Amino acid sequence: MINTALVSFGMSGKLFHAPFIDTNPHFNLVGCWERSQKNIQAIYPNAKSFGSYEEILNDPTIHLVVVNTPNDTHYEYTKQALLAGKHVVTEKAFTVTVKEAEELDALAQKLNLKLAVYHNRRYDADFLTLQKLIAEDKIGAFLDIQISFERYRTTLSPKVHKETNTPGSGVLYDLGPHLIDQALLLSGMPISVFADIRTTRKVGKVDDYFTLLLYYPNHRILLTSGMVYMQQLPAYKIYGSKGCFIKQRADIQEDDLLAGKKPNTPNWGVEAKEKWGVLSTDTDGKISTETIPSLAGNYGTFYEKMANAINHNEAVPTSAKHGTSIIRILEAARVSFAAGKIIEL
Repeated sequence: MINTALVSFGMSGKLFHAPFIDTNPHFNLVGCWERSQKNIQAIYPNAKSFGSYEEILNDPTIHLVVVNTPNDTHYEYTKQALLAGKHVVTEKAFTVTVKEAEELDALAQKLNLKLAVYHNRRYDADFLTLQKLIAEDKIGAFLDIQISFERYRTTLSPKVHKETNTPGSGVLYDLGPHLIDQALLLSGMPISVFADIRTTRKVGKVDDYFTLLLYYPNHRILLTSGMVYMQQLPAYKIYGSKGCFIKQRADIQEDDLLAGKKPNTPNWGVEAKEKWGVLSTDTDGKISTETIPSLAGNYGTFYEKMANAINHNEAVPTSAKHGTSIIRILEAARVSFAAGKIIEL
């Protein structure tokens, strides 16, 4: 049993970590460091509300620490947990800088501890279905890839740390890691990047829009996110030499978690048929289309793989090196926007 402690019980801890830890038989949710509000025991009566981070670090029974705090705290909290001999899951974005990320990766290796970056959107129904089509060679060689994460929010988030101009704040470091993670899984590290990063809302204090163009030898990947999209377009537009796949962002897991459903609920992650994507193919000049049933999404796959990493010394679900590559692209994006030019990676 992997005794696990969270470092926060805000939205991330409450929705994206605790339910999947609690329902996985390999884990025991020991508790959470809670500051002003004490909420964890209302949902998990057997969990402990820790009064400080030091209590978690000094508890020899805790094996795994989940660092799910604001981005600019990830480096210090992760480093402290590793030095205390704990395995660590760090929320995306892994760190604010490449230097921080590389140091944590090296430290985890030196101490022979497991360090993983939490990227749950690779387990969305949308992306899993796309990966299946690629594996079946339905798309062919990539020609053009466009992935977006569109929202419509005219007011500021109640999460103050996301709307305060501090290192690692803004939508680029919030939603950008999700999109870059998927891009890297599809095509690996790009050659270069060009970025447009803006603040579009009058009340905004941090960036709330970005477009990243990732350059590869034979194709491009366009990543877009922001808060201005009153009418949202398909999130996935994948064009290849054999076919194209068009799909809206429709993974149901976050909505179900917000509604209080548990990951062990029957038909977890199953999308409605009207949300399925469309595959188009060209056979001798004749274009045909078919609706593709979506695979079920499951963020719990991350923790299943994390259990195997800790218990059986298998690879972590998302390595620190992979997380570092994402930070490298984010850093380069900021340089690109400031300089108004393409930045080589």
